[in-house]
Amino acid sequence: MRLPAFFALPLAAALLGGCISTVADVVTAPVRVAAKGVDLATTSQSEKDEKRGRELRKREERLGKLEREYEKQLKECNEGNRRACDQATDTYAEIQQILPTIPVEPDDT
Repeated sequence: MRLPAFFALPLAAALLGGCISTVADVVTAPVRVAAKGVDLATTSQSEKDEKRGRELRKREERLGKLEREYEKQLKECNEGNRRACDQATDTYAEIQQILPTIPVEPDDT
């Protein structure tokens, strides 16, 4: 006995429902994997901002440390320590290299 086509299609769809979803998963898997790879490879703007902020804080911390060392070395230099004078010169040069990389904060006056 042969079933009419309008009975066969719904029956086939019901029986093959699981297979169709599996086929759809297999077909879309490469697209999902590629999208995940692109997502991992790109950096969001907020991540870039956080990284820039961390780098800026490190430079500011280094500048503060160098300024404290420089003041100490100048004091020792003024007391006659020639080695401290040489160190102060080197420290000042490093300070001058770091200063242009730190943005100036506007005064709120």
